[in-house]
Amino acid sequence: MSVTIRYAAVLAPQPEGGFTVTFPDIPEAITEGNDRDAALFNAAEVLTLCLEQRMEDGEAIPVASKVKGGEWIEPAAAVQAALLMKQAREKQGKTLADLARALDTSWPAAQRLEQPGGNPTLKQLERAAAALGKRLVVGLN
Repeated sequence: MSVTIRYAAVLAPQPEGGFTVTFPDIPEAITEGNDRDAALFNAAEVLTLCLEQRMEDGEAIPVASKVKGGEWIEPAAAVQAALLMKQAREKQGKTLADLARALDTSWPAAQRLEQPGGNPTLKQLERAAAALGKRLVVGLN
């Protein structure tokens, strides 16, 4: 089963035109767009930025909830990869040091796998996924 990080966004039409977009699970993520496509594009951007900030600040990343009439929005791939690595490691009760040992690398190198700006290669992500008993799957939407 493949896992995707995504959150429900609520698009509210505005009387003057366009849409305001909010995320019930990420209250600081608010944006707008002149039309539906622009609003959805901007929603992915603001979601990415807010999740990156939460990760940098060490804040909790909430579990996505379903919202009636909401649109599912995915953050950028770098944020998805970092969050999925961290979630998989934590679910197994492993520390970053455990992951570093399994990958035969340094703690800072293992830590970069869980940072959106860490820029790991696909090979590094594949190795890390394998060390966690997972398989890296890449897709296009």
